[in-house]
Formats: sequence, C-alpha cells, structure tokens
Amino acid sequence: MWLSYDHFQLLFLILVANGAPILGAVVFRSVFRHPVDNGLVLGDGRRLFGESKSWRGIVLAILLTSLTSMLFGLGWLLGILVAIFAMLGDLFASFIKRRAGMPSSSKALGLDQVPEALFPLLASHSLVDMTIGQVGLLVFLFFVLELVLSRILYRLHIRSEPY
Repeated sequence: MWLSYDHFQLLFLILVANGAPILGAVVFRSVFRHPVDNGLVLGDGRRLFGESKSWRGIVLAILLTSLTSMLFGLGWLLGILVAIFAMLGDLFASFIKRRAGMPSSSKALGLDQVPEALFPLLASHSLVDMTIGQVGLLVFLFFVLELVLSRILYRLHIRSEPY
C-alpha cells in the first residue's frame, strides 16, 4: 500500500485546488467575489452554502489546478477533474455546516478536510491507479497537511483563522 510519485502529485493538486480560493481572497480581496449560492436561503432559514463560497474561488481552483497538473505532465483534464471535485467536497461540507447551524467559515474538524480530499480522489482513482487503501492514506495525509498548512497561513496573516 505504498504511495507512488503520482499519488503525491495528486495530493499536491488537491492542496492547490483547496488553496486557490484562499489565495484568491488575499490577492483580490472583495473583487470578483460573488457567492456561489447568490444569497439563497433555504426553508430552514439558513444560506445554502454561505458567504465565503465564491465563484472566484472555484474558477481560480480550476485554473491553478489545471495549470499545475499540466506542469506535472499529467494533463489539464486531470487538474480540472481534481479541482471540480475538491470544490464539490468543499461545497458539500459548507452545506452540511449550514444545515447544522454553523456560521460561514466556522471550524468542523474532519468535515472541513475529508470531503475536499475524498471527492477528488474517488473521482480520479482509476486514472491514477489507486487502491481504496491508498485513497484512505491520501485523505489522512491531506487531513494532516491541511491542518499544518492552515496554522502556517494563519501565522503569516494569510488566513484569518488557525484551522
């Protein structure tokens, strides 16, 4: 169940996809920031996803991840696939957190990390030749890396919360 170089490249693509919206928020501030849910409030009185999920973040994730994938020689389609499913995982987590009454950008250990890695890994596991065990190991590695990187970005004043 060892991980190959391709697996680590895929893990890096997932980190890029999930980091692109954070980078976009720092670089562009409020410019091009339009919420994915367009302010939609569901029957429970809560937003669909929340204010922090923007089209800018999704577009940047797709662009930067596909560019990184091409630089790795993996092709732009894999980058797009990884980015789209990472963002779907992020939106899924936000949807669950809103239903649970948690405010936008609140911390939910596990829910904030697992779908963002699991969704793109399941979507691309046959393209990168992974077993389910390797998928699980990569999700775990993403979980740990995301927590460490989040604290580093907080100390660098790039993130507003250390999670």
